[in-house]
Amino acid sequence: MVLDTQNIEALAAELEKMHPADIIERALKDFGGELAISFSGAEDVVLVDIASRTKLPFRVFTLDTGRLHGETYKFLETVRERYDINIETMFPQPEAVQSLVREKGLFSFYQDGHTECCGIRKVEPLQRALATVPAYITGQRKDQSPSTRAEIPVVQIDTAFSTPDHTLVKFNPLANWSAGKVWQWIREHDVPYNPLHDVGFRSIGCEPCTRATNPGEHEREGRWWWEEATKRECGLHIINLGNS
Repeated sequence: MVLDTQNIEALAAELEKMHPADIIERALKDFGGELAISFSGAEDVVLVDIASRTKLPFRVFTLDTGRLHGETYKFLETVRERYDINIETMFPQPEAVQSLVREKGLFSFYQDGHTECCGIRKVEPLQRALATVPAYITGQRKDQSPSTRAEIPVVQIDTAFSTPDHTLVKFNPLANWSAGKVWQWIREHDVPYNPLHDVGFRSIGCEPCTRATNPGEHEREGRWWWEEATKRECGLHIINLGNS
């Protein structure tokens, strides 16, 4: 496949109305076993379940920020065992974490925003993970955040993490699914899920920056709730903000 904007936009138009399972199978066939699924320990386990059903090779990676819920760590192990897969775990650079904590403490993000901490604990490890793959799959959906994700396509060039020598393709096969459709798949196919979902956590990230949502609140209200809604991207999907 020739990786340029025109071809990827044509592919996006072709895949736009397809079922996520067909999009994932197409991605795996086009990019082979080096394509990776970005698995956060939340409901994007659906991606792993669908990919496993294709019987095609794929990689899975996750970001261990050092601040995840205990339930999330246990869930990652459940998924590893259930699907008999390796989950490549990316950790932040210890020196960067030590410097941040030494200078600002463990909860500086409540005062000066989440960008710096997420940059160290999530974005830099993601850069390292993506440097080794031609394409990757995420669990982003349009309904997750009307302010930042409403226009995401099912496939795009990830300009935030591409380099002059490495054009990175990003698949968002669940983009057109609602949360209800995701949970329908989970229930119908007996897919394991993070038990935090059963106690009101609809969007799951780091423990200090994630809370359960109240009835009537949008799921993204549980993430970085002390910040302006239009800033609630950690940097992993920075292109959603139009900054790249």
